Amino acid sequence: MASFAFAGAVVLARLGRFHPHPRFGLANGITLARAGGASVFATLALEPALLAGQAAWAAIGAVACLLALDGLDGMAARRQGLASVFGARFDMEVDAGLILALAAIAFGLGKAGLWILGLGLLRYLFVLGGLAVPALARPLPASHRRSAICVLQVAVLGLLLAPPVAPPLATALGAVAFAALAASFAADAGWLLRRR
Repeated sequence: MASFAFAGAVVLARLGRFHPHPRFGLANGITLARAGGASVFATLALEPALLAGQAAWAAIGAVACLLALDGLDGMAARRQGLASVFGARFDMEVDAGLILALAAIAFGLGKAGLWILGLGLLRYLFVLGGLAVPALARPLPASHRRSAICVLQVAVLGLLLAPPVAPPLATALGAVAFAALAASFAADAGWLLRRR
C-alpha cells in the first residue's frame, strides 16, 4: 500500500503540470492499475519465499496480465486523443518499477546472482547519467526497439518465477535479457551524444 500510495502521490504532483488534457483518461487508469500490480510485486520482493510452489504460477499469470495491459494503455491514449508526455513517462516508470521488483524476486529466489538487479537499475543509472551529462537527459523519440526490449525484460523475469526454471537456465535467460537491455541503452546514449 505504501509503494502504491507513493506512486499515486507522484502522479498527482506531476499531473497538473505535465498532463495537458482535462481528464485523466482510460490509458492513465490502466497504467495506474499496472502500478498497483507493480506495487504488489515490490512487496513480494521483500519476501520472495511466498512465491514458492503454486503461488509462483499465479504470479506468472499476473505478470502476463500486466504485460498485456502494457500494450493497451498506449492504444487507449491514441484512440481517445489523450496521448501525452506525462502518459508516456508514467508508463515507462511503471515498467521500470515492475522490472526492478521482478529482478529482486529472481535474486531472492536464488535464480540468479546480484547482477540480475541490473535489469531494473540500468534505467535509474541512465537517469543519473543525465545529471552528469545533460545531453543524456534530453527526450528520446518513440522507439519500437525500446518497447520490445521492455517486453523482453518483463517476459524473461516473469519466466524466472517458474519453479522448473533452475539457476543455470535462469542465469542464461537473464544474461540474454541483460545484454539486450545494455545494448539498447548504449544505442540511446550514442544517439543522444551525437546530437548534443
